[in-house]
Amino acid sequence: MKAKPIAAAALVLLGATAPALAHPGHGDVHGFIQGFVHPVGGFDHVLAMVAVGLLAAHLGGRALWAAPAAFVALMAVGGALGMNGMGLPYVETGVALSVVVFGLMLATGLALPAGLAAGLVGFFAIFHGQAHGAELPAGASGLAYAAGFVIATAALHVVGIGIGLGAGRLASTKAVRFGGAVMAAAGVGLLAGWI
Repeated sequence: MKAKPIAAAALVLLGATAPALAHPGHGDVHGFIQGFVHPVGGFDHVLAMVAVGLLAAHLGGRALWAAPAAFVALMAVGGALGMNGMGLPYVETGVALSVVVFGLMLATGLALPAGLAAGLVGFFAIFHGQAHGAELPAGASGLAYAAGFVIATAALHVVGIGIGLGAGRLASTKAVRFGGAVMAAAGVGLLAGWI
């Protein structure tokens, strides 16, 4: 697998996003396609999902599957909360903070044990899931919508893993660290309301 096509695909995904479209108040959403578009349509979510994949690749071993699996599972819990009208405090802050934390972990090369990394990404996943779930229109079936945002999230994790593994093969971990620093800076921009 060559890193250039993976990097190009990631840039296309990032370029096709719009800021924070996965949050309440952005129009009518229902069904699989709308659920699938949700994580891909929000800059903050794309950064966090790709970062989880990059972290999983960086940590390797059990974390390669445990971190993304924890994110998807706990995001589904957060999605169920949102779909059932249960709010969480500081959802927007939690989503933006996840971008900062994941970016800093990548930028510093922090190597957490797999269980701790899975717990950390799972914690932030609840905020992402609640943001997605809160978008479900009243009276609409949430199953197809949830399947869409779960599959899109997993796909973005796979993109991050592919980039991370490709970078490792090319000995360009400096690029991943630089990308982590850029992600962390973007997260600060999200927190401050600049992005």
